[in-house]
Amino acid sequence: MKEDGSDSRQLTDGKPHCVQPSCSADGQKIVFVQRSHQGMAIWLCDTEGKHAKELIRSERILLPSWLPDSKHIVWMSAGAGQKNQDPASNSQLRIMNTKTGESRRLFSDPEQIRFNNAMPSISLDGTQVAFVSDRSGTFRIWVSQLDGSDAKLVSPTPREQDEILKLPLEQKVPAWSPDGKWIAHWEGVEMIHMSQFTGLNNPKRDQQIAATFHVWVVGSDGKNKRKVGRGDDPTWSPDGFVTRAFPDPQRGGPKVMVETKSGERELPIVPRKRNWGRFTWLP
Repeated sequence: MKEDGSDSRQLTDGKPHCVQPSCSADGQKIVFVQRSHQGMAIWLCDTEGKHAKELIRSERILLPSWLPDSKHIVWMSAGAGQKNQDPASNSQLRIMNTKTGESRRLFSDPEQIRFNNAMPSISLDGTQVAFVSDRSGTFRIWVSQLDGSDAKLVSPTPREQDEILKLPLEQKVPAWSPDGKWIAHWEGVEMIHMSQFTGLNNPKRDQQIAATFHVWVVGSDGKNKRKVGRGDDPTWSPDGFVTRAFPDPQRGGPKVMVETKSGERELPIVPRKRNWGRFTWLP
């Protein structure tokens, strides 16, 4: 669809849920995750939804994204875990050649594969990857070479815990800007501490946890960190503006906001009172 929500067309159909789309840099292909009772799979199609094919199937495959060559994709492969466990807590990064189907673990550096690594995003020049790792104890945004070497923490927090909730502050879903200079990410208390996951009904605490959800932007060199605003799942428009989304009770669904040169404006891409997931921009 267009930015104003017009001219929308459906790309997939059938019973399985199709989520987490990512568009290639050449604007020709989309990968997405298909979820069904048989598990999860990464699928590939063109931007008209045609020529769809399954690339790989596994128990839990999440957040595929492209390398700049529009040929390789990376994703997080989450291992089996306990009920309501954060999938990032038992995951690794993988890479695939979408033309040959060959796939392997992304990190080959022996030091790096000792840790749980998740949610990859590749730099504009294809030489670095931003990802989430618990190597420092709590999930934070790291940047390394593609093989995992020279890993650096890029978005440090002033404290490890939320002062009110006394729960860990975590970071997830890094997204690299089109010019390669910035990394957007979510920061807050994970939703696994909410009632729907703990089984203990505590609406006030749930609201406090949701209030910690914010999108931040930091330089790829770890400098000039700034808060964009409340929300989650940041993306970047092709002309370099960050988006964020957060629940809006008046809409009965999410409000999606995009930064502009003159401030922020709403992207009316999700109809009122409709469920939704992550979205991707076409170049």
